Amino acid sequence: MYIGLLTAVAASACYGTGSVLQAVGSRKSARREAAAASTTGTTEHGGPSLSSTAKAAVTWEFMLGTVLDFIGFGLGALAARLLPLFLSQTVISANLVITAVLSIRMLGIRLSRPEWISIGVVCSALVLLATAAGPEGSGHTARATHWWLLVAAVTIIGAGSLLVRRLGARGAILAGLLSGLGFGALGVGVRVLDGVDPFDLPTLLADPALYAILVAGIGGMYLHTVALQIGSINGATAALVVGETVVPGILGVLWLGDTSRDGFGWVAIAGFVLAVTGAVAVAWYGQPEGADAAEPAAELAPAGS
Repeated sequence: MYIGLLTAVAASACYGTGSVLQAVGSRKSARREAAAASTTGTTEHGGPSLSSTAKAAVTWEFMLGTVLDFIGFGLGALAARLLPLFLSQTVISANLVITAVLSIRMLGIRLSRPEWISIGVVCSALVLLATAAGPEGSGHTARATHWWLLVAAVTIIGAGSLLVRRLGARGAILAGLLSGLGFGALGVGVRVLDGVDPFDLPTLLADPALYAILVAGIGGMYLHTVALQIGSINGATAALVVGETVVPGILGVLWLGDTSRDGFGWVAIAGFVLAVTGAVAVAWYGQPEGADAAEPAAELAPAGS
């Protein structure tokens, strides 16, 4: 349990730091596009073009943030195997707190009193969850459910990406939700993956859940980048948290057999609700001050990639 918690906290730190660095890189690229009066940076619907996304992805800040995301992915995958999903995903989603704090320094954002209160709520909720968490479920499921997970991942990322690009600047909230659902599907896939313990490469490669993890992970990172380029508004961040924590948490309880300690069910529910509410509040109150307040590019970046 304690190793799993430390792993989830480390994953959260990697994701939170990576998100801020990716935001810095995306906004630097956007400023360059604007300074050059580029006409290739957006699609006809106002969304970011593939070329502008690629340019954002090759800034050193974004690449360093991506490396941290991959490290966070590995740590998060381990945490998903060691903890109930409602605990591991919620701890990882607390990277919003890390993002908010780092944004003070790297994005020039001041935290208001409601934001600090929200951060305190998230930290208190994590204590409740850690106290209430019982043993994780087995993770053994029928092969058909692995196929359904792959279908869901492809649908979320594929159809969602097309829709977001057509919505343009209006798609920030949807991009946040879809990226969160992608990361949530990744966590579920890691939990049910066959051929890991004991390690069996043929079994691992034959499991549809492996390809669901790849689709959801890569697609979630892409949608996360698009949300950063659009100008990650508070609603997009809140949607990401909900997608990444609520859905896999519920699936873990209903589908994978995750449980709380005897008599601590109400504590787990209270901690889960408070954690999501607090994380959403961090995003909601995350308003930049000063001259940059009028620029979407200066808003608090979403985390949880």
